[in-house]
Amino acid sequence: MTGTGEQSSELDPADSGVEDAALLILEWLGERGVGAMIRVDAERWREGRPAWTFAASGGPLTSGLRADGASVAECMDRALLRLREAGLAVPF
Repeated sequence: MTGTGEQSSELDPADSGVEDAALLILEWLGERGVGAMIRVDAERWREGRPAWTFAASGGPLTSGLRADGASVAECMDRALLRLREAGLAVPF
């Protein structure tokens, strides 16, 4: 975060490759009939709240699920945990 209440958009080395993995995960889910998306909310970003959201439903999921995070990597880590808890062993 900067002093102006805005988060920095600098690249985080810990996030390296997460974009590729996220796309592979979305594709893998789609192949199994699960509708899924990842998005960023600009308003939450400006407010310094976790702005990234992953949502999935359908296919073998008995109910929809959502995971939020302050970064793409955090969001996807939480999403993978929720998917595994729901019985989908995502191989990534």
